[in-house]
Amino acid sequence: MTEVNSPPRVGRWTRLVTARPRLSLLAALVLTLLAVLAGSGVADRLGAGGWEDPDAESTYATKALEREFPDSQPNLLLLVDAGDASVDDPAVAAEAKRLTARLAAEKDITGVGSYWSAASPALRAEDGHEALIAARITGDEKEMGETLDRVAPSLRGTHGPVKVEIGGIVAVRHEMQTIIQEDLTRAEMIALPITLLLLVMVFGSAIAALLPLGIGIVAILGTNAVLRGLTEFTDVSVFAMNLTTALGLGLAIDYALFIVRRFREELATGAEPLTAIGTTLRTAGRTVLFSALTVAVSLAAMLLFPQYFLRSFAYAGMAVVLLAAAAALILLPAALILLGHRVNSLDLRKLFGRGAPKRTEAQDGGTAWARTAALVMRRAPFFALGTTAVLVLLGLPFLGVKFGTADDRQLPASAESHVVQQHLRDGFPGSPGGGLEVLAEGRATSAQYASYKERIAALPEVMRVDGPLVKGESAYFTVQPRGEAVDAGAQRLVGELRSTKAPFDTKVTGTAAVLVDSKHAIGDRLPWAAVFITIVTLLLVFLLTGSVLIPVQAVLLNALSLTAMFGAVVWVFQDGHLSGLLGFTSPGSIETTLPVLMFCVAFGLSMDYGVFLLSRMKEEYDRTGDHEEAVRHGLQRTGGLITAAAVILAVVMVAIGTSRVTNTKMLGLGIALAVLMDAMIVRSLLVPAVMRLTGRATWWAPAPLRRFHERFGLSEGEAEPSRAATGDDVPAEENGEGMADASGDLRTIRRTSGGT
Repeated sequence: MTEVNSPPRVGRWTRLVTARPRLSLLAALVLTLLAVLAGSGVADRLGAGGWEDPDAESTYATKALEREFPDSQPNLLLLVDAGDASVDDPAVAAEAKRLTARLAAEKDITGVGSYWSAASPALRAEDGHEALIAARITGDEKEMGETLDRVAPSLRGTHGPVKVEIGGIVAVRHEMQTIIQEDLTRAEMIALPITLLLLVMVFGSAIAALLPLGIGIVAILGTNAVLRGLTEFTDVSVFAMNLTTALGLGLAIDYALFIVRRFREELATGAEPLTAIGTTLRTAGRTVLFSALTVAVSLAAMLLFPQYFLRSFAYAGMAVVLLAAAAALILLPAALILLGHRVNSLDLRKLFGRGAPKRTEAQDGGTAWARTAALVMRRAPFFALGTTAVLVLLGLPFLGVKFGTADDRQLPASAESHVVQQHLRDGFPGSPGGGLEVLAEGRATSAQYASYKERIAALPEVMRVDGPLVKGESAYFTVQPRGEAVDAGAQRLVGELRSTKAPFDTKVTGTAAVLVDSKHAIGDRLPWAAVFITIVTLLLVFLLTGSVLIPVQAVLLNALSLTAMFGAVVWVFQDGHLSGLLGFTSPGSIETTLPVLMFCVAFGLSMDYGVFLLSRMKEEYDRTGDHEEAVRHGLQRTGGLITAAAVILAVVMVAIGTSRVTNTKMLGLGIALAVLMDAMIVRSLLVPAVMRLTGRATWWAPAPLRRFHERFGLSEGEAEPSRAATGDDVPAEENGEGMADASGDLRTIRRTSGGT
């Protein structure tokens, strides 16, 4: 046993991060200020698209049409409303022609045309009171937004006998980008004070509560700087900023909560601050490291997909997770060593119970969680089957999922570009702007073009074929489907057009073609992403626990915990239930990339909580060798902590879910539900029930894998698992708790090696 007066033994990492704590915090402050400067204006450089596959046929055709026939791809629409008059009224026509000429005179705008110049029935509403002016804004996404800001004020509003509203894909994306930035600011204003209040309730101490919040702010600001740098090399979606805020606050608070809680536990046992930091980093710090790696792996899987919308979330998510973990493992120990026992200062609980006996954090709520664990393990089959059945039932609506594209219906019903597009869907023939374009490349005669046009016009889903417009050896046809732009018929039409024989090369693009190609790209890469997440997660959890069965359980139970989220997404956002209460317009489908994004994020967060629970169980099992006691102890020590962390993260996600953009609302509310279900159902009921059923076999591993774990399992280096596994004498201060323990005799140590 360690002598009372001997200096505390701490690991290399503890010595490193606590050697010059003031210098570490000063350097962090300087780096944070630099990150603020580097990340300023990042939102203005982010894009609102990124759902298409850059290597798809539709993408190639779109770029070719933009290059060869720029006038064929209008992205700006002016809805001209004549009120009670007809659009053919001379006064209305004169004003519309004047607006058309004014738009044509603007810089960076080409291909201006209108119903009054082309006399196309597709540009005139069926009731005769509305018609369209179409044009194309040139440049990249940022330049198009700037052009729109310049020309829109002089075009929007009342002009003599007509009223003009602005729509088109440029207007939709620009308005979406603006709303997301505004909503994100509001979400932060909602989440930060509520989060601080919850942290104060969890810790009691205002000082302790401020530490996790500070770590979150550092992670968010650092990630903004990373995203700003990435915009110099690649496209990044504006939606990624929502994930930065959510994970920056959520995970940083989780990690800091875990570390601060353990540090205060150690202080409560009488340990000195340096010893407490050493034990905390060896236990909670190790858990945080594994947790960050598992979350980062889940998010990294999105790099396998070609859409920059998904890749952007990987960039933002991996950056914020790693920065949050780094801050928690480097800056937080420096702050804690400086604070010492003052981390308990400003205990606000005294305001509500001055006469209450003092209880440690380990005791707070521990009895209730211990009783829960005992009850679950006594009725393990009932809880295992019951919770599994409930989760599967909640996920059943996902079997009816329909995939679509993100369009103006992502915006609130009052948004101008949404209003314009809704008028087009409801009042114009054939959904203008939703047609398909067929690019024809190669030399051909007029007769060959005419013959091909007849063949595609005869297809059952085709309402009308316009063209061809010929330029050199290229031409294009515009095909108008009979139904909605992206319904099942339009998607079938894409396949029919691509399989129709022609004497020249053909490529099909348009909204439905982009959707078909996006679904194909996701379906092609989804198995690889699933395999990547599964293999790396299995390896990381094995390195944490040394068990063969636990990693398999973790992957399966985490996947099961997401069923409620996917079922709710379809029931609410696709089918439109609660749309009035939540304030969104259901398009009748789910954007193709959203389930992938939500799976990667929610799976990572579920693993985050799973690692917290498993690490404490593993620590207790290594100390006692008692499986059921390890399960009970793990839930007792982490049940309240995981629940508090889940509630805090859910608050952040719900704040994100107040967005007026449907995809962001879906992301925030869906992940909030997944987090709460995981913490309150899966971690509290299903995991202990399953582990009770698997018994001591839970911790088994064959001898070669045990040796692998002893050699490569991550730790701070003090516990020396290989010596424990071989039964060599280990100082009592280096057991799972990091404290001298009379029960840590040789028999206990041998039990930790798997019973050998």
